Amino acid sequence: MKAIFTKWKSQKLPNDLWEELNAISEDEKKMEDRFYQYVSFGTGGMRGLIGAGTNRINIYTIRRVSDGLARYIESKGNEAKKRGVVIAYDTRLFSKEFAIETACVLGAHGINSYIYKEPRPTPQLSFTVRELNAFAGVVITASHNPKQYNGFKVYGEDGAQLVPSGAEAIIKSMEQIEDIFDIAVWDLKLLEMEGLVQWILEDFDAKYIEKLLTVKDRDNIDRNINIVYSPLHGTGLVPVIEGLKQLGFHNVHVVEQQASPDGHFPTLEYPNPEEPAAFDLAMQLGEKVGATILFATDPDADRIGVAVRNGEQYELLTGNQLGALLLHYILQNQFENRTLPSNGAIIKTIVTSELGAKIASKYHINTINTLTGFKFIAEKIEEFEQTKQHTYLFGYEESYGYLMKTFVRDKDAVQIALKVAEMAAYYELHGKTLLDVLNDLFKQFGYHQEALVSKVFEGKDGQEKMKAILNDFRKYPPTEIGGIPVIRVEDYLTSVTINADGSIEDILLPKENVLKFVLDNDSWVAIRPSGTEPKCKFYFGVVATSKMEAEKQLDQLKKFFTTSRLPI
Repeated sequence: MKAIFTKWKSQKLPNDLWEELNAISEDEKKMEDRFYQYVSFGTGGMRGLIGAGTNRINIYTIRRVSDGLARYIESKGNEAKKRGVVIAYDTRLFSKEFAIETACVLGAHGINSYIYKEPRPTPQLSFTVRELNAFAGVVITASHNPKQYNGFKVYGEDGAQLVPSGAEAIIKSMEQIEDIFDIAVWDLKLLEMEGLVQWILEDFDAKYIEKLLTVKDRDNIDRNINIVYSPLHGTGLVPVIEGLKQLGFHNVHVVEQQASPDGHFPTLEYPNPEEPAAFDLAMQLGEKVGATILFATDPDADRIGVAVRNGEQYELLTGNQLGALLLHYILQNQFENRTLPSNGAIIKTIVTSELGAKIASKYHINTINTLTGFKFIAEKIEEFEQTKQHTYLFGYEESYGYLMKTFVRDKDAVQIALKVAEMAAYYELHGKTLLDVLNDLFKQFGYHQEALVSKVFEGKDGQEKMKAILNDFRKYPPTEIGGIPVIRVEDYLTSVTINADGSIEDILLPKENVLKFVLDNDSWVAIRPSGTEPKCKFYFGVVATSKMEAEKQLDQLKKFFTTSRLPI
């Protein structure tokens, strides 16, 4: 550890990195945290704290993953190099610098890059990869993490995040790099002169927005509906406002304090639309202008949160609730117009509410479950297009990620912002709020409520503790939780379901370190280590006859973990 630290200090580092290392030169614990590993890279790319060291996001770790990507592209031949890589970035600290660094490493391998001149949403990157027929895409982002983080996500030629086989190939290429400081980095101006770097913006803004307009389903809506929107200092402002404008929504009020791109996120502790605090300013503006609906997108505009007026206040919808509302609206509209395909299917993740599956079943639509991560939903979309077995209708996950139209192959908050506006305007015309519609669904299918509890495990010791937690539950699975019998255990690492009667069924999904316990009252609990954050996540889902009863059941499930098996 000390040798690696010394080598880093001996380099001609940027001042901020050198000063950071100098400040910890006598602190072995901090030294270990920065150097015990390289920032992990997987199907979700890499994400971590900005700073000095191999376990941080900096120009050197960005160069390392860029060189791994370049070597992978080289292995695919000259045609792949010529098709090149589209590079986008969000508004975070150093995002543009890291994007340029990526292009300069790719250029050293003779690989073309198309870089956005300004920050743009992750879904627009996905669209542009497909539009340009590029071989790959990169977006510099840490999604909804705090300002201290940044990251690097890789997209394949289909515009979707890498599946495990692609990530493994890049990891193998990265492992061939002997010295992180010897990676070739060409000068940007030289690359521009050689035609290996091209800057893009306006043309692809226009093309993306043109595609966005295809999300419109209904004309009989109240376009005078009052809307408040916040991009949370991120990339969503341009496409969301222009898209709403072109669909005829003119009473759109932007939260000005959060409109300007700013990687310091000065008005927020977390730029995350899942957090109620992210809506504080939007709610203040909503009260002022009398808005019916509020929405906010995260910094790279792939996630969206929505709040609805409930009497004198605003109520935040959960990711599962908004997904159910969107699904119901889409299927109902197609059913009424007799355009619902007989082989239609929706896709959701294994930790997403079962309410959506029940709604789909009402319309005789298949529900297909995938592992957590939108890349797996995108993989299924591609499969549908190849086999024609199903027609894709909607895909979503509980963590505020949704996709309607497949010109994008990742979750797209911009599409959904436009769709939520239309949906709210349609129900407004019919004298209903989204909460009214949600309650109608609960009456029909049962009151579904979900919760997520995350336990943070920082550093090397934390990683070991997470492994131990899963191993313990795998070795000693509970037979009941909160007094309710467990009827089956789904182990996605061993790819088997073990039923209460001892029978075993295969799970036909890729392996992942996830356990799910299904109870005999339709409740369930899933345990999953995050792939991009030092967290172990505990997902809970219950079905009851009322909100009060649902909350009681959730408390019982959580109590099991907090008092019996794990201090979360």
